[in-house]
Amino acid sequence: MWSGSVANGPVSGKHGPLVGAVDQGTSSTRFLVFAAGTGEVLTYHQEEVAQLYPQEGWVEQDPMALLKSVLTCIEKTVENLRTLEIDPADIKAVGITNQRETTVVWDKRTGKPLANAVVWLDARTASTVEEVLKETPGQSQDYLRDLCGLPITTYFSALKLRWLLDNVKEVKQACDEGNLLFGTVDTWLLWNLTGALDGGLHVTDVTNASRTMLMNIRDLKWDPNLCKFFRIPMSVLPEIRSSSEVYGYITQGPLLGVPISGVLGDQQAALVGQMCLQSGQAKNTYGTGCFLLYNTGTQIVLSEHGLLTTVGYKLGKGAPTIYALEGSVAIAGAAVRWLRDNLNLIKNSADIEPLAKTVKDSGGVYFVPAFSGLFAPYWRTDARGTICGLTQGSTGAHLARAALEAVCFQTREILDSMQKDSGIVLNKLQVDGGMTGNNTLLQLQADIAGVPVARPSMTETTALGAAMAAGAAEGIAIWDLTKLTPLTTDDFTPSILPEERERRYERWCMAVERCMGWELPREKQPGPDHEYRLLSSVPPGLFILSSFFVLMMANHLHIPS
Repeated sequence: MWSGSVANGPVSGKHGPLVGAVDQGTSSTRFLVFAAGTGEVLTYHQEEVAQLYPQEGWVEQDPMALLKSVLTCIEKTVENLRTLEIDPADIKAVGITNQRETTVVWDKRTGKPLANAVVWLDARTASTVEEVLKETPGQSQDYLRDLCGLPITTYFSALKLRWLLDNVKEVKQACDEGNLLFGTVDTWLLWNLTGALDGGLHVTDVTNASRTMLMNIRDLKWDPNLCKFFRIPMSVLPEIRSSSEVYGYITQGPLLGVPISGVLGDQQAALVGQMCLQSGQAKNTYGTGCFLLYNTGTQIVLSEHGLLTTVGYKLGKGAPTIYALEGSVAIAGAAVRWLRDNLNLIKNSADIEPLAKTVKDSGGVYFVPAFSGLFAPYWRTDARGTICGLTQGSTGAHLARAALEAVCFQTREILDSMQKDSGIVLNKLQVDGGMTGNNTLLQLQADIAGVPVARPSMTETTALGAAMAAGAAEGIAIWDLTKLTPLTTDDFTPSILPEERERRYERWCMAVERCMGWELPREKQPGPDHEYRLLSSVPPGLFILSSFFVLMMANHLHIPS
């Protein structure tokens, strides 16, 4: 757990009205307090949250643990405020931003989860996707894009909910009896914070709803045809609301009675927090995964190059709906965690940078971390992690650098797709997220993408976006979104020649090709006596022999000090 304070000394009232922001992510939960007038972070508290791997390719979290982490973060942050002699009563509103697509189901009679949350990068629904595609005209992943903007893949909530209904008897029983509630993490938190069994609100916002495959991207309502297609009863779905309005009031803890007035999925919150509020602006967030969002204004742009069409934000009931193109990468910071936890290559995630800097390049090593398939622009569930180019001279430092380059190459692929869809070449890439403290990563990104990279000096842009939405809501109105001060940035410019950039990118594309087609469809899976049967490995797992070889070599890799 971590706590931090920015303000010093007795400052009660000095900062004016305050806004709190819950930032519930895949790896941690935080609660931050911002001064509405300046956007300054006054204090925060952070708690790590566990990810569970019950089977190969499965990723779960305990919904009660997620809720507890939020309550703890609020409590500890309020204690920090009191230590700073800031009155917690100055908090006038709270916003929520959350990991998207992660699916929670619970019983409305007991308030208890009926299963662990199925996390967004969980790949268990690959077989469900196969079955759905068999019934789809042309077996096209894009069959539903015109309705929901999304391809049929393991990523989105509808497939996860369908799997739970088909495979968890408690979920099916609750559904049959009319007692099942479904929600993404924002909905689960809102329901509990606003009363749970005692009048808790079952609502979500348009950004989170747009990630389920069940909302019509045009009218922003649950679509009967989509629900019928996935066999999801509409009675289990939350009410869809805008991203900025008073939903309800906190009914427990030190912020009792404070309104919750902003909800945004984490990537959309970062879009707002980076102040990408004009069509043509874009940001890239580097966290567990990597997510690039490009503001397309009120225009719905259906991608022809593997990107997603999503709601960017709707800041008020009567406000216009702003859309975005999104490129989603499943594994970014998670690759660093894999090197730390599975290979013991580093002790702490921050150690990746000094290790990578001990070599001038990756030594020809390319690492495609497709642990649960490839997201944009490929959408290949049959891909698995691959390490190419190993020689006797390869070291742990080369692998560390290749892991950082993998994040940058995947972003380059998305930028190329975005340019093809929009016809616009970005002249600057605005970045945020936990990985952006790594200067080596950002320099590699500028080199590989061929565009300058701008990192804001105030890095909490995801939580800031949620706070802005909450503070600007009708009835709160303590944050004026028409008078925003641009964030100051640290800039990284390309330092390699175009020829070198394209040579390295071409090699990356070769490595990507080699990772595809590894995981066979169920009917083609080798039986238990097949001579090539793979052993189950530690999660998130390895499906290819080259990576398994690296695992065995890990303790023998030379790591320069």
